[in-house]
Amino acid sequence: MREYLLVLLATAFITYLTTPIARYFALRFGFMAKVRDRDVHDRPIPRLGGLAMVAGLLAGLSLASQLPLISNVFKDGSQIRALLAGAGILVLLGVIDDKWSIDGPVKLAGQTLAAAVMASQGISLIWLPLPFVQGTLSLDPLTGVLLTVLIVLITVNAVNFVDGLDGLAAGVVGLGAAAFFAYSYLLSVEYGFSRATLPTLISALLVGMTLGFLPHNMFPARVFMGDTGSMLIGLMLAACAITLTGQTDPGALELTSVLPSFLLILLPLAVIAVPLFDLALAVMRRTRRGANIFTPDKEHLHHRLLERGHSHRRAVMLMYAGTALLAFATVSTAFIPFLYSLSALIAGLASLIYFGRRRESQKVVVV
Repeated sequence: MREYLLVLLATAFITYLTTPIARYFALRFGFMAKVRDRDVHDRPIPRLGGLAMVAGLLAGLSLASQLPLISNVFKDGSQIRALLAGAGILVLLGVIDDKWSIDGPVKLAGQTLAAAVMASQGISLIWLPLPFVQGTLSLDPLTGVLLTVLIVLITVNAVNFVDGLDGLAAGVVGLGAAAFFAYSYLLSVEYGFSRATLPTLISALLVGMTLGFLPHNMFPARVFMGDTGSMLIGLMLAACAITLTGQTDPGALELTSVLPSFLLILLPLAVIAVPLFDLALAVMRRTRRGANIFTPDKEHLHHRLLERGHSHRRAVMLMYAGTALLAFATVSTAFIPFLYSLSALIAGLASLIYFGRRRESQKVVVV
């Protein structure tokens, strides 16, 4: 745990320190988020905060490569190179988009390229666990790559769609990564599954990146992560899911008592449930209207919370709570009886719905 904690803190520290530098660079060269009809900020905000996340990622990886336990991931190195190759393409694409606003189809093509490069170099689905029939579906290389690309595209765009309020995307992804870390750490360290070491490292890096960026991005934000950051953390979240679910042998895990065949499928869905639900609603909404699915609007979940009278901070906290509830209730089944986890989830969802529907009270100031 100490090595992972050290990597997490170092990543957070470097991200925190370099975010003002990224902000200065954005101001100096005009990487600004202008005020649009669908936006909630009322003044131009510098973006490119994603570059600070890149700095944190590289610093964390450099440190991890020197630590006794985690350094085993770097012996082969192909999967680390695959992650960096995919991330490099998306960062370049994000920088261009943050400056000149690329069209949706062009951006999707770049995301597909990044996902395909990452998949072809080693971070790809090998098999899919089938928990309800207690079996495993082996995937041929082409099918594995195609499914990997699909997962990356869905995750990257889901994170991008939810990036609409200050601190929202970074917090949601950070909470999801923390849930991934809890379970993959259990498999890697407590049960000795070497395949789980990479997702444990990626999730620790992701928690550190988001944690270091959040102080600069919470309402009122001084800097945005931009597409440079949202696509990067979306790719890393997808890489966590792929390396944990598609490269960990479910048959071997059945020998343990951590319900792996259940969690390996459910955990990635629970972690990304909130942004995925928002993405699905947006696609259905725009398709029903006959509009281009890339056409932006002001009907995302966070917009609806604001319309119901919630403040910016409370809307973000409600979406944090939804993500944490789903992700950690799922992970908790590895530690406590399933019925207890399910009961806590139901109670939590009921409370979340109650507070989500309840308008925030207005304070009356008497002068």
